[in-house]
Amino acid sequence: MSDQSQKAHIFELNNGTIRVNLTNYGATITSLFVPDKKGEVDDIVLGFDSIEEYMKGNAPYFGCIVGRVANRIKEGKFSLEGVDYSLAVNNGPNSLHGGNKGFDKVIWDVVEHKSGEKPSITFKYESCDGEEGYPGDVTVTATYTLISSTSMRLDMEALPKNKPTPVNLAQHTYWNLAGHSSGNVLDHLVQIWGSHITPVDQDSIPTGEFLLVKGTVFDFTSEKRVGSSISEVPGLGYDHNYVLDSGEEKSGLKHAAKLKEPSSSRVLNLWTDAPGMQFYTANYVNGVSGKGGAVYEKHSGLCFETQGFPNAINQPNFPSIVIHPGQKYKHTMLFEFSVE
Repeated sequence: MSDQSQKAHIFELNNGTIRVNLTNYGATITSLFVPDKKGEVDDIVLGFDSIEEYMKGNAPYFGCIVGRVANRIKEGKFSLEGVDYSLAVNNGPNSLHGGNKGFDKVIWDVVEHKSGEKPSITFKYESCDGEEGYPGDVTVTATYTLISSTSMRLDMEALPKNKPTPVNLAQHTYWNLAGHSSGNVLDHLVQIWGSHITPVDQDSIPTGEFLLVKGTVFDFTSEKRVGSSISEVPGLGYDHNYVLDSGEEKSGLKHAAKLKEPSSSRVLNLWTDAPGMQFYTANYVNGVSGKGGAVYEKHSGLCFETQGFPNAINQPNFPSIVIHPGQKYKHTMLFEFSVE
């Protein structure tokens, strides 16, 4: 178990163009400032003013890293090498984002914090055998680096020590490129390099099939307004896993998504090596009191959670999320900010 006597603090990464504040509580991005087309800087992620507000458990996973397994596991149950495991059921009939006290609700150790030309911070968490019902001890690290004036990289790794275990980490930032307090994101333009989704049942668990998005409300293969067909999506909006296509690559990462906000001209391009990405439009955010007196309502931000597929531990035809001792889980995200 990590030394939980460590306190939660806010840390800064700043390279003159991008400024990011993070806390070791949940390895969380609390704010991220980038310029718009006029050079005016805004905080473009949803969150709270104080660490205490994150620790109260009010956050709908604002900015944190979720695990040991992100997204949903059907009925909170799985079997691995002949052993049955039961997890907390905290999302309807399912286990979501690691259970009642996932990686987003623990204090991580800060193992390194560097300034300079490529400022970075590395968080580490020791997850013990049986924590939230998961098997085996696992050492998890997350390193955020401002690798250039316009880009931030996140490298997540996990090493199981003594038992095989499912691992699926996801970074859960809610983006609003007009500024965190600017209202809904329905006018943002989204492109997703995914020609299929994994359709879900009434409990938001994938059926195991793959649905071609062409001609459906889920089609973001070319740039489209978030709000253009959101009212036709079953439920309250988008909350779906896209199967990322292998196409254009950058340093071994595939292009996952592009987000553009017309009024500020801010653009975010996301690259990853994960097989899937949950596209989520803050459907369940409802009157959350955020930074600087802002109140976040439904669709006030959107998430691009690159990940293994939901419920993959129970779906033999999905890419496996099981990591064995001697293997290393690796998951990288590259966030590129620009104006156009």
